[in-house]
Amino acid sequence: MIQTIFKIAIGHLVGRARQTVTTLVGVSVSTMVLITTISLMRGLVDSFTESIVDIAPHIVVRGESIIPDKIDLISNDKGTRRAFVVDNVQEEDPEEITNYRQILSLMEEAPYDEAISVASPYVSSQVMAIKGTANQPIEVNGVLIDRENKVAKIESNLKSGSLESLQKTPNGLLLGEKIAEDLEIQLFDELTLVASSGVTVRAKVVGTFFTGVKSIDNKAFVNLKVGQLLEEMPPNKVTGINLRVKDLLQNTELARELERVTGYKCETWQEANDSIIGLFNRIGNIVYSLVGFVALVSGFGVANILVTTIYEKTRDIAIMKSYGFTSNQIVALFVLEGVLVGLAGALLGAILAIGSTNLLASLPTESAQGPVVRKGFAMSQSPIYYLITIGLTVFISTVAAMIPSRKAAKLQPVQVLRDANL
Repeated sequence: MIQTIFKIAIGHLVGRARQTVTTLVGVSVSTMVLITTISLMRGLVDSFTESIVDIAPHIVVRGESIIPDKIDLISNDKGTRRAFVVDNVQEEDPEEITNYRQILSLMEEAPYDEAISVASPYVSSQVMAIKGTANQPIEVNGVLIDRENKVAKIESNLKSGSLESLQKTPNGLLLGEKIAEDLEIQLFDELTLVASSGVTVRAKVVGTFFTGVKSIDNKAFVNLKVGQLLEEMPPNKVTGINLRVKDLLQNTELARELERVTGYKCETWQEANDSIIGLFNRIGNIVYSLVGFVALVSGFGVANILVTTIYEKTRDIAIMKSYGFTSNQIVALFVLEGVLVGLAGALLGAILAIGSTNLLASLPTESAQGPVVRKGFAMSQSPIYYLITIGLTVFISTVAAMIPSRKAAKLQPVQVLRDANL
């Protein structure tokens, strides 16, 4: 009986070849669009996350005290009431970490050495870079380049020059490739850095780099002493400390523990990029919803072909029931037709999606995808997206086939044949 039902289902679909092909095209296109969109959105989020995890610090210890001191203006030993000035106008303390070497030593001792791979102190400075008549505001980070390289993997992203040149050149400068292009700077050119404090430093470009992460590529790196000079900091102070941890899943707990022992604010990469990741997810949800409507439309296409088939095959259905076909077998017949159309369209759409995702990934264009710059589009090629989409398409097609098939099962053969003879 199963073989008979299958042959009848194939006969119905082949008998209405034009409508069947039209429906298959609709289902396959919606499947291709759904898979391509999911691959693009997930590829964007995954690319950003991988870039941040691979290049950016996992935790940043900032020179911001988490326990601000309150000023006790009035104190009476015999009394219990005290007054505090809340909105007094005063100069803000600069965000800096004092005696940073003690914190570095702490992180290299147990138990923190088991969780932290490397700690890199830095001094951040906003300066005006000047070369001839060209100038541009940039962020300069004074670092210990051997430590910072283990955090940001600068050496693997160098386009010219070397880290050794920076170590051997006291006034050396590693410059982001985009900044170098904007200022038309070549290797070994010199430029003037003017800090907000008025300090001026003559720097020599010893290398350029490109990581694909805008927040890093828009920076320049100098030796730590030069950074301290620009910010007029003593040797025992830095702006912050970049950390690379061994277990990303435990970095939030580690950050809270470091805040407790150091007294300085510690920010994880998830916290620093929470708004961007949240924005990606919201955009993704909107796109998935829109594409979901496309899938529903393809389901209506499947329902349409079955409704038409039932309308035209009413007499045949009555004859089949007269020969002993049960209502459940009639339902199974038309549900099978919906499954065949949905499955064939989904498989064809998956094949088309492989081509579309590979095409987008291979486009020789530089795209700025949020805070990440890539050559071509970041596409996720996970097989699970294909399986989920194919399963969803077949499910929608099956549900769409249920309604007209139940209508067909309710037909009374005697009434249908009597009406056909009138």
